[in-house]
This record gives sequence, C-alpha cells and structure tokens, in this order.
Amino acid sequence: MNTNQKTRSGAIETSTSNGGMKTSQLMKLFEDELKDIYWAEKAIIKAIPKIVKNATSPELKDALENHLAQTHKQLVRVEKVFEIIGKKATAKKCEAMEGRIKEGGEIMEECEEGSMRDAGIISAGQKIEHYEIASYGTLRQFAETLGITEAANLFEQTLNEEKAADNKLT
Repeated sequence: MNTNQKTRSGAIETSTSNGGMKTSQLMKLFEDELKDIYWAEKAIIKAIPKIVKNATSPELKDALENHLAQTHKQLVRVEKVFEIIGKKATAKKCEAMEGRIKEGGEIMEECEEGSMRDAGIISAGQKIEHYEIASYGTLRQFAETLGITEAANLFEQTLNEEKAADNKLT
C-alpha cells in the first residue's frame, strides 16, 4: 500500500508498506547529512585561521583566506537549506571532519616550517575538500530525488566551489 503526501518543500513523500525505500527515510538521511556538513563547515571556519598562521607561502595563505570567506557563504547556504525544509539549523558532530582537522594539526606540528609544512597543509586541505565534495554531491542528489530543487541548486553551487578549491590546491 502506498500513500502520498505533499511536504512543505513541495516534494511528494511516499510511504510504502512493502519494504521499499521510504522517501521519509531518505528525508531523514538527508537531514542527518545536512546536520553533519553544518558541523563540518563550522569546524573548518574555526580551523582555517590556525592553518593560515602556520603556512609560509603567500599564495597558500591567500588561497586559505579566500576559502575561509567562501566557507562562510557556504555555511549560509546550508542554513538556507534548513530553512527551505522547515527545520532549525542544527549541527551533528562530524567525526570524519574532526579527524581530518586533527590530522592536519598533527601534520603542521610534525613538519618543519616552510615548504615542507606548506606541502603538509595542502595534503590535509585536499583531504578535507574531497570529503566536502563527496558530502555536497550526495546532498545534491538527495535533494534532487526528494524534489527540493532550490536546495539541490544551492548544493551544486557549493560543490562547484569545493571542486575549484581542490583544483587550486593541486
């Protein structure tokens, strides 16, 4: 038996009793992933200034400072998606991002100041970017599947920025 109900976002929520994937389950997963990336972006905003202080290359420092400004905008987009789905913006600790940031800190401590530390910062930064690319790509697809087009478009914009940041680090 299937029942359809239009959600606040305009998406059709289908509940099935035959064991198929429920759209409401996908919405819950979407919300969990949204909370996860919200925490991750906030953690990145806290971490970047410390990373900038440890970088020596003016070009790397500039790239990191530009990405910090971009991350603030990305955080606002995530908050907008919470608004679109009618939920309060809430963070759920992202263990993966916490680990990426911790590893980056360890690299900075272990590497000699200069080009070696800069290389370590770039390595850690790319790992963070790859996590964000995976997260935003997944969120975009979930939003498309759920029919939340405005959210999908916001995630696409952020995904493109994250790919460009990764490319710049390369």
